[in-house]
Amino acid sequence: MSVDWEQRIDMDRLRRERTAKATRAIVDANYDAVLVLSDPNIRYVASVATSSVSGSGGFHYSLLTGNGSIVHWDSADHAIVERNTCPWLDDVRYAAPGIGIVPAAIGGGPGVDMLRAAMAKEIVTALTDHGLPTGHIGLDVSHPALMAELESHGYEVDAQAGAALADARAIKTVDEIECLRISAAICEAGFQAMKEAIAPGKRDSQVFADAVRAIIDLGGEHGGGTISSGPNTWPKSQSDVTDRIIRPGDVVYADLYNIGFNGYRSCYYRTFSCGTTRPQTRDAYKRAVDCLYEVLGAIKDGATTADAAAHFPDAEGEYWDYYGAKEAWQMTTNHWGHGIGLSLYEIPLVWRGVSLAHPLELRTGMTMAVETQDRDGEQGVRVEEMVVVRESGVELLSRWPVWEITEAG
Repeated sequence: MSVDWEQRIDMDRLRRERTAKATRAIVDANYDAVLVLSDPNIRYVASVATSSVSGSGGFHYSLLTGNGSIVHWDSADHAIVERNTCPWLDDVRYAAPGIGIVPAAIGGGPGVDMLRAAMAKEIVTALTDHGLPTGHIGLDVSHPALMAELESHGYEVDAQAGAALADARAIKTVDEIECLRISAAICEAGFQAMKEAIAPGKRDSQVFADAVRAIIDLGGEHGGGTISSGPNTWPKSQSDVTDRIIRPGDVVYADLYNIGFNGYRSCYYRTFSCGTTRPQTRDAYKRAVDCLYEVLGAIKDGATTADAAAHFPDAEGEYWDYYGAKEAWQMTTNHWGHGIGLSLYEIPLVWRGVSLAHPLELRTGMTMAVETQDRDGEQGVRVEEMVVVRESGVELLSRWPVWEITEAG
């Protein structure tokens, strides 16, 4: 929480720096303005409380011009609240939902055409109001029909602006990093609740409910997560949370992903044992942790995603024969590192499936979640750290004990 006696997260600075970075990015990409349709980009540019529920559903969208001006459109209730509570937004208008959920619910036809034309007219009016009767306009999400409407008003339009915004978002500010640090701390409250709840006779769903309760108690935003136990840990169950009853000797692992603070998303695996850890499980866990820290040891400013990905397991270590896999790209999500921020997946991605042949330079201020797994012959273990790329290595944001499996029950 904010207080007057100590400098903590500076929300005004967070908003100013995000908008400034986004503005520089669109100018560098030769846009006169960008129409922002995806929730994370809207949050980044306009600092309104979006979620991932509607996606680019048309209920809200924002326009960012090359001089840093913002026009924000939202549904009626949200728009009028934002006018009263978001003083950094001086131009909030009512959204015409010409794309996304409303057109889908209408089922097409003239109603959709009317809404899309109204949406385009509103955007053109805003562009003209801000001195852009013509120009190069970018979208962060492709909507061909809306783009055609804007082009009919004389604008040059493309849907490549998402790349510029993604690059701007890749390097986090000091306040963004602190939001992610708090998100990790909230996850650790969830892990503590799991440790206390895991016991023979408890269902996975009951254990996870205790974790979610602890997360919400701390003001965390619960947008996802998974827990698996026993045979569901290898291969990982297709359901995030089942009604399976935990038994003595079971491995239980949890991925607290999309647990947010101020919109910033976690991705954080830890492994538990119901009772004393079996020797073969302890060996598998050691392999997973050693691999994880070999990857983390290769991550620093100026290194590449290929440098780090080379430390993930090869075909034998990743058990391709078990899966019947022939190519690295078939092993999505088993061993990789991905950027985190206002989205669960951001720049950069560290993964044998693409990074070895197509490396990306790692830069100070990037934030990542790096995860590994292994098996003991019957069950699987998983572990993941949240980190910041620094000049000489990584800074850990996650602090739950990692070198030994947490025993519970």
